Amino acid sequence: MTLAQDNGPERGGDDLLAAEYVLGVLAADERQIASRRIDTETAFARLVDAWEVRFAPVAAAYAAVEPPASVKAAIDRRLFTSSASTAPGGGMWTSLAFWRGLAAAAIAALAVYAALPYVNPLVPPPETRLVASLAADNSNVKYLAVYDAARHEVGLSLVSGDRGAGKDFELWMIEGKNAPVSMGVIPAGPTARMPVAPAVQQKLAQGAVLAVSLEPAGGSPTGQPTGPVVAAGDLKGI
Repeated sequence: MTLAQDNGPERGGDDLLAAEYVLGVLAADERQIASRRIDTETAFARLVDAWEVRFAPVAAAYAAVEPPASVKAAIDRRLFTSSASTAPGGGMWTSLAFWRGLAAAAIAALAVYAALPYVNPLVPPPETRLVASLAADNSNVKYLAVYDAARHEVGLSLVSGDRGAGKDFELWMIEGKNAPVSMGVIPAGPTARMPVAPAVQQKLAQGAVLAVSLEPAGGSPTGQPTGPVVAAGDLKGI
């Protein structure tokens, strides 16, 4: 169950659902429901458009490149080289196995060509990014977090909630039953980027939990959360 299901539209769930749709972290059935809503609900479609614009800088980090000539040669071999051409009983043009293989190869080729403009061999692949939806019961604070291992930073987008006067949100990494590790005070504003210390990078890459606590201005005075945890969530691969 996603956070959008938990919270419902009356608590900002549509906004979170739209963001999760754009990030690609919804389950298949939930994504189908969201796709139908995009086609039939103008307000929801606008939310999706807004989040696509908001997350555009993430995609912009991956420079476009021309596909190498070897890619097309490999696709040609996959498409047009087949043992079915020597099969008895009508040759490859009447072979059901050939046509099924050809369809599968065409789909694979389309996927390769679609992905190539966004992949630069000099840039780490997309699996170096993890995402988390941060929320908690009895709290209207919701963040979307993207950990970029290549840039050693966490990007945060505030979906809803307010820290209030004289207070700050602080970000924590929690690994198993170990004590929370502070990642710093979250800068005020709808978006923020926070550098990740080397000691925390490997733990985040393994899928640790991110949490947000409400602290006095300037952050926790003790090195551990002193206020309530207002949002939390697991990091998962995109």
